[in-house]
Amino acid sequence: MSKFKIWLQACRLFSYTASMVPVLLGAAMAYSAGGEFRWGLLPIVILCSLLFHAGTNLLNDYADYKKGVDKDYSLGGSRVLPDGLLSPSAVLRAGAIAFIVGISLGLALIYIRGWWMLVIGGVGFLGGVLYTVLPGYKYIGLGDVMVFILMGPLMVIGSYFTLAGGFAWNVFYVSLPIGFLVSAILWANNLRDINHDIEAGIKTVVIMLGFERAKMVYNFLLLGAYISVAALVVLKILSAVGFIVLITAPLAVQNIMAVKKAQADRPEMSVGLDAATAKLHLAFGGFLIISVLIGKTF
Repeated sequence: MSKFKIWLQACRLFSYTASMVPVLLGAAMAYSAGGEFRWGLLPIVILCSLLFHAGTNLLNDYADYKKGVDKDYSLGGSRVLPDGLLSPSAVLRAGAIAFIVGISLGLALIYIRGWWMLVIGGVGFLGGVLYTVLPGYKYIGLGDVMVFILMGPLMVIGSYFTLAGGFAWNVFYVSLPIGFLVSAILWANNLRDINHDIEAGIKTVVIMLGFERAKMVYNFLLLGAYISVAALVVLKILSAVGFIVLITAPLAVQNIMAVKKAQADRPEMSVGLDAATAKLHLAFGGFLIISVLIGKTF
């Protein structure tokens, strides 16, 4: 492999839809709200989100490798460190650079939008850095809830606030379905890795609940996304166009059937569930964005 391809693998580009969907949803809501909309800030918001996501992925790989979580037989992570494709110091350095560049770009947003932008960006930065380092909330059962907050409401609200210059509770409510599905992506990872995480001494909610109960929670996260959209339509926070997300229901059913067959002692049966969940997150998020733009949420 060329160095370029190795770094692409290290950054895990396939995962970036998880950060782009909430950013674009916030942008769609800001545009549909009418009033001020700062188009020129959207590229900066996108770049900051991508850089923070890349920094989190790289620091995650570094911390998991140094703490003995990622081994040569592990199924998670980018595998650039267990496979010896890059050195730990290079991955750590790259993660730090990604955050530094992201923060530098974010200073422009803080200058334009004020101290609330500092709060939103600061929470995002700390959430990314502390995911697996100092000491790493991923390891103490807080990863799922934090991912729900950080890559659901926080990113949608942050994008909306940057582009529209304000806040509306409807933005928070519409972000919840995306929070459910991004949490489901991590949940799928933790289902697959349950035995490996137990061996590594990691405490996840999946481990605390047990494999069979955790499978039920995964189903709840998927169904929660659809139920929340239905509630938003009934409450007239979303227009009836919001039901367009039902087009993605067959993907959700496929994932539910896949997790039903999954077994704790056969992790190979859960390989690909995270990618399938990410695919659902992208499709669902795309149709939700379309419904906001067509339905004029506000």
